[in-house]
Amino acid sequence: MPQTSSPYARLLAATQDLDTPFAVIDEPALWANADDLVRRAGGVPIRVASKSVRVRSILEGTLARDGFAGVMSYSLAESNWLVDNGIDDILLAYPTTSRGSLDYLVADERRRAQITVMVDSTESLDHIDSLLGAGHPSIRVCIDVDSSLKLGPVHLGVRRSPVHTAEQAGTLATAIAARPGFDLVGVMFYDAQIAGLPDSSPAVRLVKKRSAADLLERRSEVVAAVSRRAKLEIVNAGGTGSLEVTGQDPAITELTAGSGLFAPTLFDGYDAFEARPAAYFVLSVVRKPAPDIATLFAGGYIASGPTNKNRQPTPTWPEGLKAIGTEGAGEVQSPVKGSAARELSIGDRVVMRYAKAGEMCERFDEVALVAADGVVTRVPTYRGEGKNFG
Repeated sequence: MPQTSSPYARLLAATQDLDTPFAVIDEPALWANADDLVRRAGGVPIRVASKSVRVRSILEGTLARDGFAGVMSYSLAESNWLVDNGIDDILLAYPTTSRGSLDYLVADERRRAQITVMVDSTESLDHIDSLLGAGHPSIRVCIDVDSSLKLGPVHLGVRRSPVHTAEQAGTLATAIAARPGFDLVGVMFYDAQIAGLPDSSPAVRLVKKRSAADLLERRSEVVAAVSRRAKLEIVNAGGTGSLEVTGQDPAITELTAGSGLFAPTLFDGYDAFEARPAAYFVLSVVRKPAPDIATLFAGGYIASGPTNKNRQPTPTWPEGLKAIGTEGAGEVQSPVKGSAARELSIGDRVVMRYAKAGEMCERFDEVALVAADGVVTRVPTYRGEGKNFG
């Protein structure tokens, strides 16, 4: 096997007794990334996006650091579980239709005080009322505002909320204010076309700049319209890729980031910051079908989103490996080829990077945190704690 180089020597030496496949986190890189997120936020508190982590101890460790406050969750069941385990201030980023989770939420005063549920229409309210019945305890809610850029018929961004304009937000806020059982406390703006889009071309940079200017004006208008109907505690915006841009808006009270902690491959192409990879998984060579091909066990961990090449895991070490185009990463075996494959033998290990962040942790019961001195701490993922939130 070729000689390793930092940081892989430390990671592989520390985890040599672990059976593959396993997930490993470079702890110094993880906390350096956390510090860099805080620097880029410019003093605005950062809410941690749990879907990009999915390891409770890492969420807790991040929240213990200066500059971070609260969690942005992705499931109401997850939100309830986090609060029951002592984590406060949860903003659920997506609407819910879970009867069991809603019943559990309203059954406990602390959960109701610490969890804010996302809505984007009166239909969302109607559905919650239909599940809980009339007269249910008051639920804290936040309006999800569509932050995409619309240029005539062109929609640039993700398809989320039907609420786009200040007028639409004000109308929904009025309906919530008049509705028993709901307490409007926040608005959220996720600028996916800025935060989640690498700076891959001049055209992309132009779209991001124009979108940032649009949102700077529109967020203020939305906040003003909603504030006439409710006292806002939360004005949430941004993501890992847009902290320094969105954080300059005086209308917001907080930012959100999560992927920047692990720095997966989708965050390699940004102008404003340099990704520092912290999360990997490790596979073993089990076959050599040709001198320049090594077959790895497992590894077919494809990230969500459009099913193209950038959603596949990337062979990272040893350098000079790439997936075979006709096979890609497979559920049981993942062949890689290249000059480095000639030096690999059965039993050797290959370090891989995932395309996204927290999704990787759905594949593993634990992650191995490797400290600067090589000490390994094995901590459970959500999956390792027996939790599957969808």
